[in-house]
Amino acid sequence: MKEHLKKYSLFMLIVVIDLILRWRVPTAGSTAVSSSIDYLVEMLLFIPPVFVLVGLLDVWVPRKIVEKHVGPDSGAKGVVISILVATAAAGPLYAGFPVADALLKKGCRLANAVIFLGTWATIKIPMLMMEIKFMGPSFALTRLILTVPAVIIIGYLVEKIVGSGKRLKQGKMKRC
Repeated sequence: MKEHLKKYSLFMLIVVIDLILRWRVPTAGSTAVSSSIDYLVEMLLFIPPVFVLVGLLDVWVPRKIVEKHVGPDSGAKGVVISILVATAAAGPLYAGFPVADALLKKGCRLANAVIFLGTWATIKIPMLMMEIKFMGPSFALTRLILTVPAVIIIGYLVEKIVGSGKRLKQGKMKRC
């Protein structure tokens, strides 16, 4: 029981804050409650298909393939694959975390998983097309040239700080 309370404490805190806001400052509270409900519905719509895809990844993609292409010995090829796969991804960033977790469980290098998430967040093909349309090709290219090395550096930096054979799981360091 304590574990469930601890697991959902952030969610319960947001509900309590929303209710207090609704009671003390009705207009701001209504906006907060509405936003919370919108985000909850969005997550409930995105998460099930993501878990289905993660399940398919787990069943259909052998560990050897993941290790070969994005594992510890994949080198630059692993970085390129992580970037290319993430640029084609669809959906919000929080949908990428279960995918990255599944990749890590299959033997993906931590740096490549972080590069995958960083790319998912910053460089998607549809986003790049909109950026070119509204900001211009010069801006988009400059941002891309600065973003790609930053994402790669951050990936290796996180791996160095966290440790190549370790990953974060439920707030604790564990061995893969």
